This record gives sequence, structure tokens and C-alpha cells, in this order.
Amino acid sequence: MTMAITPALEGIPETLLLALHCRAVESQRPDAMIRDPKALEILCSLAYDFSAKKLKGDDLALTAMRSRRFDLHARRFLEGHPSGCVVEMGCGLDARFERLENGRVTWFDLDLPDVIALRRRFFDETELRRFIPASVLDLGWMAEVRRHPGPFLFLAEGLLVYFPEPEVRRLVVALREDFPGSELVCDASSPVLLCLHDPTLRSRHISARLQWGLRSPADMEAWAEGIRLLDAWHYFEDREPRLGLMGLMRFIPGLARASSVLHLWLG
Repeated sequence: MTMAITPALEGIPETLLLALHCRAVESQRPDAMIRDPKALEILCSLAYDFSAKKLKGDDLALTAMRSRRFDLHARRFLEGHPSGCVVEMGCGLDARFERLENGRVTWFDLDLPDVIALRRRFFDETELRRFIPASVLDLGWMAEVRRHPGPFLFLAEGLLVYFPEPEVRRLVVALREDFPGSELVCDASSPVLLCLHDPTLRSRHISARLQWGLRSPADMEAWAEGIRLLDAWHYFEDREPRLGLMGLMRFIPGLARASSVLHLWLG
């Protein structure tokens, strides 16, 4: 009998378990927005009490919508650049490579050493997919990625919002300087929405706190010359039936566009 694995994660890394649970639960729905059988496999192997921490209702639907959007951006990038390079920053236990791998992409999964150690229990490195055990804020990891000729797509799902703005800006500017002509997809929320989300984290006994708020998606263009917003997708513009009454937020000024997935050109 295989022993269950107890994930020793705290702070920001622990939030990956909420996203994992979401993908596992979502995958079992007949109307699933994203199907990730690997998430269910991993979930069944973990000894972790999700009872008070798991996402429910609207939070679950919104997280699934976010993952679906990130998959869409990555899929479009690979359609245009089949032999390109994708770097998933803060990869957690996501199986995006398994969902999208085309036999030609070079893929880097980047996360903290403790997370990568846990990830190795469920995923294998291959010629196409490599692991980088490092903090995304320790820019030394970029040297390994630079060995690939590109073009590059950087993904940061559910990650940057946990860092102070100076750290986010430093990372994005470094990506623009080291990988000119690359693309970045990240999610961002307004300062007002951050205040609304923090009590939710506290209620789930998660010590991580949201720190980076963006008043306008276009504000990132002022961080450095060459940064250009290609697309800003707002959660409520899809009119997803699963959101129910929350979908009416699209009519509320200040909240309709308070949470977005941004697609940036780092020229």
C-alpha cells in the first residue's frame, strides 16, 4: 500500500494546494471548464485537510476560468511557435505541460526548491520539460532559460499578486531586458479587490497575503520602454453561467474590471 504524502508547505507555496484541489474537482464535472486528470491523481495521494481551505462556489469557478484562460494563451503561443520556449513561473503542481505538450516545445517549470521536490514525486523531467528549483525573484534562474533561442512565453498564474509591487516591477523589467520580444501572461487585481480577498485567505487559515494591486492594466506599460499590453481579459466579460449572480458584477463600476488576466509584449 502506498503511503500518503504530507505536503509541508506554508505561506505562498500552500496556495498551490487550493489551485490543485480546484482543478481536481473541476475535472470531475460534466461541464468542466478545464480537465486535469493528473490533479485528481495527485489529490488522492496527499494527506492534507482540505475541509476548511478548499475553494467553493464562485471562487472555484473563477479559479477554473483563470486556468482555462492561461491554457488558451499558451495554446495560441504554441500554435504560432511550435518549437518555442514556455516558462511556467510558480508552477506548483499544475499539469499544464501534460495538457498542452506538442512534442516540440521546450518547457521550464520554475518554483521554490521545496515545491519542486514535491513536484518530482508526481512529474518527471524529460528532454522537453525541465525543472528549475528557485525563487522567481532570484533572477539567477534566467541564465538556464537563456540557453534556449526562444521565442519565449512566461506564465505567472496566481503568483505575482503575492509580491510587493517593486519586486513585481523588477521581475518584469528583467524579463524585458533579458528576453526582448518575449510574451508574459499574468493575472492581476485592483487594490480594492485585494482587500476583499484577504479575509478569504484568513478564513482558510492561509498565511499568504495579497500585496500587488494594479489600478489599470495599462499601468505596467510605464515600467519600461517596450512593455506593451496586448490583451486584458476580465473575468466577468465571458458571462460564464457558473458564476450565477456574481456575473452581475460586470455592471458594477470599479468591480467589473477589477480582476484580469493580462497578456504583455516585452519588446
